[in-house]
Amino acid sequence: MSSFQAAPGTVLITGTTSGVGLYATKALVDLGWKVITANRSPSRAEDAAVKLGLPFKSPNQLEHMYLDLSDLDSVRVGVKSLLASLEDPLDALVCNAAVYMPRLTKPKRSAQGYELAMATNHFGHFLLIQLLLESLSNSRRPLWQGRSWGIEPSRLVMLGTVTANYKELGGKIPIPAPADLGDLSGFKEGFFDPISMASGKRFKPGKAYKDSKLCNMITIQELHRRFKDSSIVFSSLYPGCVANTKLFRFTPKLFQWLFPLFQKFITGGFVTEALAGKRVAQVVSSPEFAVSGVHWSWGNRQKKDGLQFSQKLSDRITDPDTAKNVWDLSMKLVGLN
Repeated sequence: MSSFQAAPGTVLITGTTSGVGLYATKALVDLGWKVITANRSPSRAEDAAVKLGLPFKSPNQLEHMYLDLSDLDSVRVGVKSLLASLEDPLDALVCNAAVYMPRLTKPKRSAQGYELAMATNHFGHFLLIQLLLESLSNSRRPLWQGRSWGIEPSRLVMLGTVTANYKELGGKIPIPAPADLGDLSGFKEGFFDPISMASGKRFKPGKAYKDSKLCNMITIQELHRRFKDSSIVFSSLYPGCVANTKLFRFTPKLFQWLFPLFQKFITGGFVTEALAGKRVAQVVSSPEFAVSGVHWSWGNRQKKDGLQFSQKLSDRITDPDTAKNVWDLSMKLVGLN
């Protein structure tokens, strides 16, 4: 090993049947990591992985487990089974899965009765994180430091988005509305029907997605504040605009055709699924990303051989009072308080 190179470990990643999660799985397996994927359909995840050239029925390299993030009971059962099967602590967790359904006219509900985007993207991941923090804190991944061995911190990585960050152009787009949790009245009132938005206001499906991703990014910042002296590195990232991913499968067909072209030739923000997956793998595995509390970005305009940087975040993400309230209310709504 070269100086400051960590040995591969074991990583759990959500949402790998397509897109960034699938290609991040490939990049991590290629780096020697054991990857455990978590999806509502493990068979689809396995089929997608095999089509990409990943190993079939190879538990030392790649496993696929059932987990429905929208159902908190499924998260609990899945984590219990996972922890019972692990021989060593988990070294990394990648929260990647997301649902985006901008054409809904009324909200869909999770098994617990919460609006589906918030239930899947935020509450499911929030509970998953809480249940795996202890395992991650026990990770002891070896790090070769040039002259001696050390311990590489475990990683908790969240996929973020420009649409949740008011410091970036994408976060200021007024349609359907910028990400904004308001006074958190939706959280305070329990998020049950007829409540469908964090602010308690009327349902806007596109904004519901943005708000849930805002909660994701807030969670990483609050984890860093609460556990900054722990052995876990908490980070989020925006790998670039993967405009052709299946995340957009519920958008109008014309949008699905035009959006990649717009990102390629107008904004310059387009990245391939493969490159985005490699960037996720970097944040998980490389010692140079072992800085907690950072939101990594490669910029809205992708440049050849462009390097990562720490993206400035808006007050809506970094405000400690908002973050504490989101944390406390989320703990209650996932049944941990």
